[in-house]
Amino acid sequence: MSAPAHEPLEGPADPLSRERSHLASSRAALRAMREDVESLDIRYATANWVDAQVLSRQIDERIKALADLSDTPLFFGRLDYLHAPGADQAEGADGEQFYIGRRHVHDAGGDPMVIDWRAPVSQPFYRASKKDPMDIGLRRRFGYTGGDLTAYEDEYLSDPEETAKASKLLQQEIERPRVGPMRDIVATIQPEQDDIVRSGLDGTVCVQGGPGTGKTAVGLHRVAYLLYAHRERLARTGTLVIGPNRSFLHYIEQVLPALGELAVQQATVDDLVAHVEVRGADDAAAAVIKGDARMAEVLRRALYSHVTLPTEAVVVVRGSRRWRVPSYELEEIVRELLQRDIRYGAAREALPQRIAHAVLVQMERAGEAPDDRVQDAVARNSAVKAVVKESWPVVDPAKLVLRLLTDAGFLAEHAAGVLDEDEQRTILWAKPVRGVKSAKWSPADAVLIDEAADLIQRTHSLGHVVLDEAQDLSPMQYRAVGRRCTTGSATVLGDLAQGTTPWATRSWGEALAHLGKREGVIEELTAGFRVPADVITYASRLLPHIAPGLTPVASVRENPGFFEVRTTAGTAEVVAACEELLANEGSTGLIAADARIPALSEALTAAGITCLAPGEETTRETRLTLVPASLAKGLEYDYVVLDEPQAVVDGEPDERTGLRRLYVALTRAVSGLIVTHSAPVPAQLA
Repeated sequence: MSAPAHEPLEGPADPLSRERSHLASSRAALRAMREDVESLDIRYATANWVDAQVLSRQIDERIKALADLSDTPLFFGRLDYLHAPGADQAEGADGEQFYIGRRHVHDAGGDPMVIDWRAPVSQPFYRASKKDPMDIGLRRRFGYTGGDLTAYEDEYLSDPEETAKASKLLQQEIERPRVGPMRDIVATIQPEQDDIVRSGLDGTVCVQGGPGTGKTAVGLHRVAYLLYAHRERLARTGTLVIGPNRSFLHYIEQVLPALGELAVQQATVDDLVAHVEVRGADDAAAAVIKGDARMAEVLRRALYSHVTLPTEAVVVVRGSRRWRVPSYELEEIVRELLQRDIRYGAAREALPQRIAHAVLVQMERAGEAPDDRVQDAVARNSAVKAVVKESWPVVDPAKLVLRLLTDAGFLAEHAAGVLDEDEQRTILWAKPVRGVKSAKWSPADAVLIDEAADLIQRTHSLGHVVLDEAQDLSPMQYRAVGRRCTTGSATVLGDLAQGTTPWATRSWGEALAHLGKREGVIEELTAGFRVPADVITYASRLLPHIAPGLTPVASVRENPGFFEVRTTAGTAEVVAACEELLANEGSTGLIAADARIPALSEALTAAGITCLAPGEETTRETRLTLVPASLAKGLEYDYVVLDEPQAVVDGEPDERTGLRRLYVALTRAVSGLIVTHSAPVPAQLA
């Protein structure tokens, strides 16, 4: 059962005092572990200064990973096993207790004081239930205030006399107000989330999750789990988290370091494809076509149009001998390379070696015994280089894309049967451009250049990539991400109902195909932990209009939260609503259509209220963030004032996109939402 949270008891031997004592001992043990690493003397442990630099960096990272964050609980639960774990779980004996926390902590003798939440022996903390106790007699959860252990709560899973009840501490932790960036959820991971977190490295997982279902946290915790279970492999191949914008990345950047994982890189898709400076923008119609997967075929055709078949023989002079490779043999070599599934650049590098090999065959027939050095010398011969330059020239990816976008004839030749004439005219630039550096490249153009660059030279693949807010990516952007994990796996996170780009994802199966991960498994999270029931119910009125086949999120929170729709006469009343919510503990966001942000900023300043921009970290002194609706996706605030819903809809190019943007804005609140409006709210919310 789930007993009420226990408050402090009298006497030094009460359970809470013993747990506090274990916490103090564990913190002391963690300090000792850190001091042991800090005291390492590597002066005589390395052979050269390069090794010393590498080892020193590794030690610095280990010291950072062992940091004791004073306001973060070192452990959040305890498991009392009924019997010793099996042979495949060699830890523990009959009746042994395991404290579950964010990282492993051991005492001076090497005995564990805190078990990492990712260890197999910790799994019952998330999975055990009355139906399947998993050999757990007692599961204890701890409540904290700041970094101080203040309460505990017990569940006797194997006692048939006890009935299952909801965990009060678990609910309090889920609903706890927050100030600052996103926190980890290791204390509150639910069984359906844990299934995804612990899924294997070799498989790609796509998570469809509505607002408040924890999909972002699940993706980040899956990275942490994979680094624990496959550390050596991922240390070699690397991991990457991709987010929609810098504000979002800043919001989530502390989650993995809090779990002791410091080596995970973060980037946006624009960062990945930054081959040129982006200074321009496309209209929606051009961006949709440039983002279409058909552009990959247009680029491939345009690139390989540079290859021409040799029409003349090549003559290689070595000493007094002349070796002639006829044109038909050169043509066969080029055709064979075209038929192979290798990159343009790799084939170009292979061509001189193939020609040189043909020369060596002739040498051997003439009785000579050439070796690899002779072949390399022939491949560098000026006559061979001339053939390669003529038949398989070097192509710059940016220049290739620039020619496609500025040369109507070149585009028509290679887009024939792929893009119709109207589509070709839509993506052609209206004005001529002098060169690559003077071009006003758009984000979609940069993705095209990245595709062309990969056709020429293979992109480096990472071991695992997490792609968040994926519903807003174009097919060509999916291809750009997929290139970064061709030999690895991916975790794809998103919500089809929150797609707000003109090229938004229509189905996850289609997205996985563009990513190159057709075998990926699609999981759906429908239990809402962070959004109050009244808020998600109101927002879900939009689902039939924006994603009719999607399952609405069902809030599992006991606290219904605060929700109100108010008619206002002007910005002063919107400011008053913000002041009302700021009286509560936690963060507050004022979300509005982008066009209304300047006026609201002036009104807040006039009222003497300081506000932050998205991505700036809230503090206890400044807890209000002014958020343009276009940047709200992925962010959370304890309380939200949503200004003028119809203006949010009107700020988008079409109604469906506007309603999706509104759905995002409505679902950013964790504890309370006030919707303010002077114009009527959209009819779909009525």
